[in-house]
Amino acid sequence: MAFEARPIADAADLAEAARIAGDALTCDPGEGAALVRRLAAPPPGRTWTALAVDGGVVMASLSEKDPGAGHLDLLAVHPSARGEGRGRALVGAAEDWLRERGAREARWAGNPPCYAWPGIDVRYTAAACLAESLGYERYHVAWNMTADLGAGDLSVEADLVRLEQAGVAVRAAAGDERERVAAFVAGHWNERWAWEAANATGLHFAERDGEILAFAAWGARPSWFGPMGTAPAARGLGLGRVLLRRCLAEQRAAGQADAQIGWVGPLRFYSRAVGARAERVFWLYRRALA
Repeated sequence: MAFEARPIADAADLAEAARIAGDALTCDPGEGAALVRRLAAPPPGRTWTALAVDGGVVMASLSEKDPGAGHLDLLAVHPSARGEGRGRALVGAAEDWLRERGAREARWAGNPPCYAWPGIDVRYTAAACLAESLGYERYHVAWNMTADLGAGDLSVEADLVRLEQAGVAVRAAAGDERERVAAFVAGHWNERWAWEAANATGLHFAERDGEILAFAAWGARPSWFGPMGTAPAARGLGLGRVLLRRCLAEQRAAGQADAQIGWVGPLRFYSRAVGARAERVFWLYRRALA
């Protein structure tokens, strides 16, 4: 059976794509629709598309900083429509779209700062099989950690007293403070993290004498924690642990039972700070576009 993908043209089409993703992405319960909406509101400098067939959707993007590398951001086929070639047709259509815009490589990998996953969750085994059958090579592995928000100790009261005595204030960013924090993040790390901080659901920071020292965010990628960072001169004060716990407590108050700490580097820090465990594994794939 042949399927011809069509561009998603209006809000009704996007809503249908969100519905399909919500039903299809069973390893991300309750998040599929939010992921589609997030990918449809990317940062400046990104070119993106959403393509659909009946029962399926693919989203792809290119960033101006690396226009030779195209990204397959999301692929979803409704459970009732699988096994007939829709996924293969959608990937082919996304590759054609990327190729027409000058991409030399397609990556089944997250396009930060606005992404759904770092790569293919190994639990979506059919997607990994599809990628490999289409000639994609696995070139990297990434992982998330899971923090149990019901069982873990997220208290910070004693730490806040200690920090206050050291002249450090910790609070949620409100109003124009988000711009200040985003500028701090851009200056110490990069514009991608700055965009995530500015677009996060929750953003917390620490400062002393008007100087921002550290930040932590959650919800730039729906329901996940991150990014976070502490300026080199402020390390050793325990700010990361405090800001992490404040964010996770806010996520718990929002109704989450657990939190994904996305695309993790420092395993030991998160394990010690909140008892997080390495759990969700992603394979990153790529292939050349002829």
